[in-house]
Amino acid sequence: MRLASVPALPEIRLYTSHPSSGLRRLVEDDDADSQEPQPPYWAYAWAGGAVLARYVLDHPEIVAGRRVLDLGAGSGIVGIAAAKAGAGAVMAAEVDRNGVAALALNAAANGVTITIMGNDITTGPPPAVDLVLAGDVFYGQGVALGMMPFLDRCLAAGVEVLVGDPGRAYLPRSRLRLVAEYKVPDFGEAKDASLKPSAVFRLETEPSLALPIRPSP
Repeated sequence: MRLASVPALPEIRLYTSHPSSGLRRLVEDDDADSQEPQPPYWAYAWAGGAVLARYVLDHPEIVAGRRVLDLGAGSGIVGIAAAKAGAGAVMAAEVDRNGVAALALNAAANGVTITIMGNDITTGPPPAVDLVLAGDVFYGQGVALGMMPFLDRCLAAGVEVLVGDPGRAYLPRSRLRLVAEYKVPDFGEAKDASLKPSAVFRLETEPSLALPIRPSP
């Protein structure tokens, strides 16, 4: 893996994939019908995480002095941004053991301290935090259905929830209020592809106004 600055986020460096990384060796293919293992998602910057990180770095008052949870942290890009912006404490939840290792390396490379939780915290009560930053947690129907009860428990406990997403199909659009939009690259897009808007939303307890961005595949 090569340590490199993230497009649209020059303040953050991540260990990122390249053709000689050999990441396929880390993938356990448990599905006998699968034709080919998928690349580890934690080795790439996804649009939802990137847009949240950009927003936090541009508006450090959002996290300043607060206890922050980076939910579904992956590479740790959101948690790293929160720590750099002055969060009082940052926790990152990531269930993939290789992702946990990558997250620790990325945090060290950026000179920040993050408490990493390697278990699925969505089945229990929210941790003692003031703000949840949830990037790219609605990429699949099953994942989205599993996330919403946990996020609702966070709201009920008085925890603010911000969501970063490029407008994927399973985004709970009626519950979100637009906060900001940025153009950032997404995982899987060609390097020379034109950047598409991704957004930061505030999750609300009641249905909100219609969202301006269109769902993407």
